[in-house]
Amino acid sequence: MGDTAGAGLSRFVSEFIGTYLLVLTVGCNVIAGNPTWGVTSIACVLMVSIYALGSVSGAHFNPAVTVAIALCGKIDSWLEAGKYCLVQVIAGMLAGLSYWALFGSSKVFNLEPQGDYTWHEVIPAEILYTCMLCFVVLNVACSTANEFNQYYGLAIGFVIIAGGHAAGPISGGCFNPAVAVGIDVSSAGLGFGWCFAYFAYEFTGAALAALLFRLTRPEEWDSDAPTSLVRKSVSEFVGTFFLVLTVGLNVLHKSPAAAWSIACSLMCMIYALGSCSGAHFNPAVTAAIMMAGRGKCPLREAVPFMLSQIAGGLFAGTVYCMMCKNTAFALGPATPKYGWMQAGMAEIIFTFVLCFVVLHCATAEGNTGCKDMFGLAIGMCVTVGGFAIGAISGGSLNPAVSMGIDFSNAIFNNQVPINWLAYTLFEMVGAALAAVSFFCLRPSEYQKPLGSQPY
Repeated sequence: MGDTAGAGLSRFVSEFIGTYLLVLTVGCNVIAGNPTWGVTSIACVLMVSIYALGSVSGAHFNPAVTVAIALCGKIDSWLEAGKYCLVQVIAGMLAGLSYWALFGSSKVFNLEPQGDYTWHEVIPAEILYTCMLCFVVLNVACSTANEFNQYYGLAIGFVIIAGGHAAGPISGGCFNPAVAVGIDVSSAGLGFGWCFAYFAYEFTGAALAALLFRLTRPEEWDSDAPTSLVRKSVSEFVGTFFLVLTVGLNVLHKSPAAAWSIACSLMCMIYALGSCSGAHFNPAVTAAIMMAGRGKCPLREAVPFMLSQIAGGLFAGTVYCMMCKNTAFALGPATPKYGWMQAGMAEIIFTFVLCFVVLHCATAEGNTGCKDMFGLAIGMCVTVGGFAIGAISGGSLNPAVSMGIDFSNAIFNNQVPINWLAYTLFEMVGAALAAVSFFCLRPSEYQKPLGSQPY
């Protein structure tokens, strides 16, 4: 009995310490941190705390995460979940008072919509990125399909980079009731009460994440559930939606770290859903895998995947425009000094890089060294291409992104949606080149084992 009580106490202390450090780091970065790297600092304190304390308490550090886990039956009881939430909220309040004492009352900031935004835009921002955070937690830390992985802390922590740069200019990028209450308590002199609204939005995001987890991981409740094409297609839709949403919000907010944020959104969703659908989230990637053969993505699977990705991109394009007060941006050469030839070359080359890395890191049977690094390797291709050619072509590298941008611009700016055709052509050429190079570089992948059927 004493050992059980001690273990219970250690879990609560773990949740207190992790949440306190997270909220304190949030406050310090908002007040005195670097505007470009502050979000990464917050993501990193979450990541390192998860690796440090995950084996003690599960490292939730967020009441919304705890609720999502409880909704999926991945915690002992709702009573235990309630205790976790209480400890997290107390830790958040004390962390808020700590940075208030550190910087003084004149430096504190209020919890409220940012800039010209109102609660109309805050609601989807907090719901969607809290959902993304909780969904990644459920997949990488709670799913039996992803047991014993080493990337869970990286995947969870770096959702903050995706959401912080994308939704931070709208809602402040809270995604955590403990952070909300910490900010609200520390700034009570400026106004108090928004934390309760944020609670509602974030718990709604947690419930949505639990629903999506049930749709994409039915085997968690029924071990005999078949691996259906429908749930794989849902996986592709969800991953592509969050990717394109992050692209659009970063571009519209002119984020100084747009490519980094977008890359992290791709990486996190790859880690979350790689074991479900393969986590392509890009028709060019699906085409490259299909063209590379070996039965990794037959046509009967590739077509539904591409349709799901396009649907996710189009839906995300509409959502990010509505979240930014019906503002859209055009697809095309990024600056007047670059033309279509330069944009086409850029898209072909760096789509090739992305598809090339996917083929080698995620589909090559002999490349066992990428067991836990595949998501990082693939996601960082967007960092490579985004910073390298963002000023030339915009760095789309993905027909679903191109279509989402072009069609949302057509809807909200009354432009003819035609540029996506050229971009899709460029990106598919890059995919084809990646498939050809894979065939040349890995002949062993195509050597038929003795007694096997031909490919």
